Amino acid sequence: MNQKPNESAVDGLPLNTIIDGDCIDVMNTLPENSVDLIFADPPYNLQLKSDLHRPDNSKVDAVDDHWDQFDSFAAYDTFTRNWLKAARRILKPNGAIWVIGSYHNIFRVGTALQDAGYWILNDVVWRKSNPMPNFRGKRFTNAHETMIWASKAEGSKYTFNYEALKAMNEGIQMRSDWVLPICNGHERLKDENGDKAHPTQKPESLLHRVLLGTTNPGDVVLDPFFGTGTTGAVAKMLGRDFIGIEREEAYRKVAQKRIDNLRKYDSDALAVSLSKRAEP
Repeated sequence: MNQKPNESAVDGLPLNTIIDGDCIDVMNTLPENSVDLIFADPPYNLQLKSDLHRPDNSKVDAVDDHWDQFDSFAAYDTFTRNWLKAARRILKPNGAIWVIGSYHNIFRVGTALQDAGYWILNDVVWRKSNPMPNFRGKRFTNAHETMIWASKAEGSKYTFNYEALKAMNEGIQMRSDWVLPICNGHERLKDENGDKAHPTQKPESLLHRVLLGTTNPGDVVLDPFFGTGTTGAVAKMLGRDFIGIEREEAYRKVAQKRIDNLRKYDSDALAVSLSKRAEP
């Protein structure tokens, strides 16, 4: 467990910590009904069978890592059901979950969510303003990913900061299709060799909308597939506490360095994220 001495554990929770381990095993050790929000970016099970090349024959840096490989759809479904069960146990009664995926996995995840007792609130389409082209020209350019937002149960009083999202959308009600660029430029983290630190790093702008809209300052946000720590970085900037779970040492190191170098936003700037509907 990567935990600094000045970071506290409240109600048995290792706050603002990146935990080394399997997400299911770790979540099963955390207190029941203790987390406000879960953001999950699980393996997509892309099923890549061979290398991908551009028209000039250069190799595409595709997702072929071991953590994205499953023997069958049945094996992936079992994995999905198990981590969703562990996640639901630690969510507070009025907690909620976001799961992001592509066409490879999100429909299977949606079924598993409903079977596990979650109540789907919205699906949100992240439309990428700068997607990777389809190099083979045999399919449409895959220009979006889908996020499912679900409460723990049908009657949960989940957090939704309607006014905050409207304010950041030029005074217009936020829609369920978000046009945002993929992670690139200075935001794209690199490893010691100058290569991508993680093949599927999510942009901070995406997590900013999620956390601003569906959590409040001081809430606990857990990410069971922490990667390079986008969830933790945005949570820290927005005055939320986070718990990250990541079994890959290389990702944990990059994430910890990233989060250590961040500071919170000014507290006055965060006041807009409190929903008028939630006020007494």
